[in-house]
Amino acid sequence: MSTTVHHESATSTRSTRRWLALGILALAQFLVVLDASIVNIALPVLGAQLGMDTVALAWVITAYVLPFGGLLLLGGRLADRYGHRRLFLIGTIGFVLASALAGLSITSGMLVGARAIQGASAALLAPAALALVTQLFPLAKDRTKALGIWGAVAGIGSAAGVLLGGVLTAAIGWQAVFFVNLPIGILVIALIPSLITRDPASTRTRLDYPGAATITGALVATVGALSAIEQVGLLHPLTLGLIGTAVILAIAFVFIERRTANPLVPLGVFRNRNLTVGNIVMLLVGAAMVALFFALSVYMQAVLGYNALTAGLTQLPLAGALVIVAGLAPSMVGALGGRATLIGSLVVLAGGLAWLAASPSDAIFAVHILGPSILIGAGLGGAFITGTQLSVDGVEGGEAGLAGGLVNTSQQIGGALGLAVLASIATARTSALETAGSTAVDALTSGFSWVFIGAAAFALVAAGVASLSKNA
Repeated sequence: MSTTVHHESATSTRSTRRWLALGILALAQFLVVLDASIVNIALPVLGAQLGMDTVALAWVITAYVLPFGGLLLLGGRLADRYGHRRLFLIGTIGFVLASALAGLSITSGMLVGARAIQGASAALLAPAALALVTQLFPLAKDRTKALGIWGAVAGIGSAAGVLLGGVLTAAIGWQAVFFVNLPIGILVIALIPSLITRDPASTRTRLDYPGAATITGALVATVGALSAIEQVGLLHPLTLGLIGTAVILAIAFVFIERRTANPLVPLGVFRNRNLTVGNIVMLLVGAAMVALFFALSVYMQAVLGYNALTAGLTQLPLAGALVIVAGLAPSMVGALGGRATLIGSLVVLAGGLAWLAASPSDAIFAVHILGPSILIGAGLGGAFITGTQLSVDGVEGGEAGLAGGLVNTSQQIGGALGLAVLASIATARTSALETAGSTAVDALTSGFSWVFIGAAAFALVAAGVASLSKNA
């Protein structure tokens, strides 16, 4: 993967200790990843205390996902225009304040509003953080190492969310799943200004407001439609209306971008083959990953009878394998090349998912789940690092925020797509087997197997797409 070298004097971010700065930036990304999983475990207790039914509880998740997925591209472009460091700090401060508000919530409306602010803040934080990483490490070798650390921290966040969600909710209460963000966020806010002392030079061009409005609306409608498919079905008027809105706004966005002098997303950026391929790969990886973690958590609790804490602990081998491989990714890329490492990682991921799909309704963790979990973690670790590297390959400093916004958007849209499609397939499979006379446990097990097989198919398609990239 060829990565453009940026000269310190012109465009690079000034950092006194860039590896320490990377660690603090990764902590902020840890918050975003942690928040995606930690809240799920607390939902039943939270709903009981605030008097929220199932539909209202779904909005605790949706209120976060909609602004996060919808505003990522705008957040990335704002970072390019006003400064990656500045927007990163604004996003982190907003995220911390919204987390405090969520933990202090005494009504469902207050909580849902706080979650929306969290999502909007994360849409500023995430692309700016990734842009800062690419600015701090312009050389391909250093950047790959940096993204290895980045991916390792993200993997820890995924596992910690499930584990901490159960522990904190049981020991302290549901409010703790939000308050846990405060000390980490405050540490990030306190240290980043001294570690990253300036932003790269930015071009103060006029912001493309029509483009921002149409793409944000299209992304929000897309995420909303995918969520609606899961909740009310594909042919429901709400789902069809959102799909139609997303298509119309997306067409309008392309029309605007082709004619504006300073587009929000210059369509020429997609002539960068590696960036385009990388984003498609990350969309498919996101689809496989989100569906996997949802199905695996429910399978362990609803089928195998694990409690929330045990379910969290059993995912530690997966997270451990992810962290180890993420750390080894730079060496793998150096020895095999980026394309081969990415394809190999995706094939390993698909193999682990297919193996997991064979788990029975009375599965023994050490016999049926441990092996697949390690393969899945290893595949995700390699795919996440090399896929992200591919997505920012050759990007100039002035478009680093855009690249960060694109890859995060791809993951979010992919996650919503994978969950909507595979959860619907699993539900249909489970219902069909129950109607045919199967026990509830056997029907659920078969439904989850189809989710794992579908996620494996996403990984294999991603491997095929990755073969189209230019090698390092």
